[in-house]
Amino acid sequence: MDILIYNWRDIKNPSAGGAEVFTHEISKRLVRFGHHVSLFTSSYKGSMSKEVLDGITIHRGGNRYNVYFKAKDYYAKNRGSFDIIIDEINTRPFMTPKFVNDGTPIVALIHQLAREFWFHETPFPINFIGYHYLENKWLQNYAKIPTMTVSNSTKQDLIELGFENISLIPEGLNIHPLSKVPEKEINPTLIFVGRMGRAKRPDHAVKAFAIAKEKFPNLQLWMVGDGAMKQSLEREQVEDVTFYGHLRKDVKYNLMSRAHALLVPGVREGWGLVVTEANAMGTPALGYNINGLRDSIINGRTGILSDPNPNALATVVINFMNDIEIQSRLSIEALLFARKFNWDKSTAEFLKVIKKNLDRD
Repeated sequence: MDILIYNWRDIKNPSAGGAEVFTHEISKRLVRFGHHVSLFTSSYKGSMSKEVLDGITIHRGGNRYNVYFKAKDYYAKNRGSFDIIIDEINTRPFMTPKFVNDGTPIVALIHQLAREFWFHETPFPINFIGYHYLENKWLQNYAKIPTMTVSNSTKQDLIELGFENISLIPEGLNIHPLSKVPEKEINPTLIFVGRMGRAKRPDHAVKAFAIAKEKFPNLQLWMVGDGAMKQSLEREQVEDVTFYGHLRKDVKYNLMSRAHALLVPGVREGWGLVVTEANAMGTPALGYNINGLRDSIINGRTGILSDPNPNALATVVINFMNDIEIQSRLSIEALLFARKFNWDKSTAEFLKVIKKNLDRD
């Protein structure tokens, strides 16, 4: 098959996240199976307009704001060249149902709805317009389009919006889970891994840590990742908080394995790939009870969910650190849970959806 995927970022984009990992891992396996995959995405500083990466042909045009218009131009120049189009929606859709007019089947891929992200990532009044009007209006164009998503949380959101044909594609895992839970740091240790932007709430991780540290004076927190909030958090100079910035994967996974728990205080997730990665290192997650994390964290088994505020998360941390039995049990369960995930399974389910919609066409 000739498959065209629209996504606002590719895996090499400095702002790439879990959605881009998902897209790249699935796409490179599709190529291995003999399919041709073209990815149209936005450009970034220093990027090439065309590049082949792991067999995927990447075309870049426009920036994060006007890539949607460039995508329409790309389709017009290549009309009729593809067997199926995957419209990957991250806040703003590419609106393929409005301009793909050659009979090519369309499948939407939605990791999560924006919802609260509008108030954390966009200024007034765009945030109010987006939250109360734009997102629902955009997504109504896809209600009858076959749609893939990665969590039951997002599936329920889409059902409430009237989506009629939703397939659940499991997340994969980029690393092999450890054979057993490794030895942890001597001092109780928490780790945050992710983009340090407002929607990921790294400040909540630091606040929860500071509260818990009053009960555990030797508690430490490792902050891994870059982003707009990193410098302001560093300036707070909270004792025993170490900022590592962006790390090589092997270094990141090593820190994950040594930490007692991962903190995940986000606004909303599609799934929370970082949770499964930490689980594969024998580390449970302590996170907010929000969409996505309700799926990736099995509350009381592979981690613990809290109300979405630093005080509640701090209470969870204190209870967790106070109970060695809970630490051991959650670590073991987290590691066992991580072994259920791999990208080959994800790709097989992805292909089923594509082929089903080609047969229907």
